[in-house]
Amino acid sequence: MPDAPPFVPSARYPDSAFEILHPSFAPMQLMNAPVERLWTGGAWGEGPAWFGGHRSLIWSDIPNNRMLRWEEEGGTVSVFRKPSGYANGNTVDRQGRLITCEHGGRRVVRTEHDGRVTVVAARFDGKRFNSPNDVVVKSDGSVWFTDPPFGILSNYEGEAAEPELPHGVYRVDGTTRAITLVADGIAGPNGLAFSPDEETLYLVESRAQPRRLLAFDVIEGKRLGSPRVFIQGAVGESPDGFRVDTAGNLWCGWGMGAGLDGVRVFNPAGEPIGHIHLPERCANLCFGGRHRNRLFMAASRSLYSVYVNAQGMA
Repeated sequence: MPDAPPFVPSARYPDSAFEILHPSFAPMQLMNAPVERLWTGGAWGEGPAWFGGHRSLIWSDIPNNRMLRWEEEGGTVSVFRKPSGYANGNTVDRQGRLITCEHGGRRVVRTEHDGRVTVVAARFDGKRFNSPNDVVVKSDGSVWFTDPPFGILSNYEGEAAEPELPHGVYRVDGTTRAITLVADGIAGPNGLAFSPDEETLYLVESRAQPRRLLAFDVIEGKRLGSPRVFIQGAVGESPDGFRVDTAGNLWCGWGMGAGLDGVRVFNPAGEPIGHIHLPERCANLCFGGRHRNRLFMAASRSLYSVYVNAQGMA
């Protein structure tokens, strides 16, 4: 397997990986906080999720059919689960349990505190999901996830199969476990996240030409209004997974190509304000650390981090 692209840490502070696109982004960069490569050796990193109680990060290496764990104390990396069902997106629910999208199982699962794996969603209207991609948990305990067919298009990130359902976004009720289709007609639904007040759901439409990020009003906490274009990517730009900070800014995995790879940051109005350059495309990210001010970035082959003067949503 070829080596990951060279990573050259900044020799000076502030780190030159940060590009200020608007003055409002400048205070979010800490003067003496460098971008670090924590680990490399994967095939396609995705879905980082932070566990504060364990001081560790879990993320997916999809083609290698494994999930990895990085320990804050010592910086060691070990295999968390293999086979992983070709796991993709991960998040943590309000009880501190891991929620995972599986391409291989074509389902969403929860890892209980004792290690048991519980199925959260596997079928809708009697049909199997395609390949659940990314997932978020709302404050009411409901689980929202996207279901494009990416993981069943070949035998590389899952098992090749014919889709049984159209591209969709689904909600699993936190109490009844009832599954509802909340959005369809989306070309390749991918990363998703709520605004801080949970009145807006943001969603990447990754098969639009070019890609774009949509916004939906959340109606009565359970349904979605009609989509509107929130961010229109340019040709060649590739938004993927993303997270929202407490001020409502969107920190988006971005690529693909030199000058584009890394993290693009947008303010609540959808205006680009900053970019963190990486030598690899960033597929997904999350905030972690004691104060949720450490940005963890799962890039193509590697895991990166940097402390920022912003705080991710819980």
